[in-house]
Amino acid sequence: MDPTLVLNNVVALAKGAKIYKVPNNPDVRPRGARWTAVEQLTDIYPEQTPIDRTFINAWEDKRVVDAVKATGRKKLINRCAMDGNLPCVSDDPRARDGYDVYVVTDASGGVSTEAHERGITRWRASRCGPMTWMAVTSEWQRDWARAEYLDGVAELLLQHGGSSGTSFAWEMQLLTQGAKN
Repeated sequence: MDPTLVLNNVVALAKGAKIYKVPNNPDVRPRGARWTAVEQLTDIYPEQTPIDRTFINAWEDKRVVDAVKATGRKKLINRCAMDGNLPCVSDDPRARDGYDVYVVTDASGGVSTEAHERGITRWRASRCGPMTWMAVTSEWQRDWARAEYLDGVAELLLQHGGSSGTSFAWEMQLLTQGAKN
């Protein structure tokens, strides 16, 4: 995927989580890694410190597992199909620990299209649900009547939604005009 598009989608997913107050664990990255996305995420979650890890499979790092368990949630949304692995693709069947795991495929990149597709294939074979950042955000919103989130989600769609954001802005303009008439 185009790196700019992946970065847009990663940031959109993180902003969406903040809007809907979904627990977000600190960015997990290999020790010493410095990615542009990390700084972009730091802007969204300045209070969090990334977990520097040495394990390729982040789920093997006790700090990562403890951070996930501390949320009390049983649905995990992973924004990287190649990195992190989590319980979904672990060789140990007990590692799933009752979690439903989803991977946001458009907020994930590989070194090639082939690498990305193989990662997604592996996740699907492991019963992990592939999603997009906009699908995740839509599930968090569920109903446009949930007005307390509308300003935030509208801004998110306008900033990161591409043509969908443009369409949303147009629809909101029509609704606003209709309300005035």
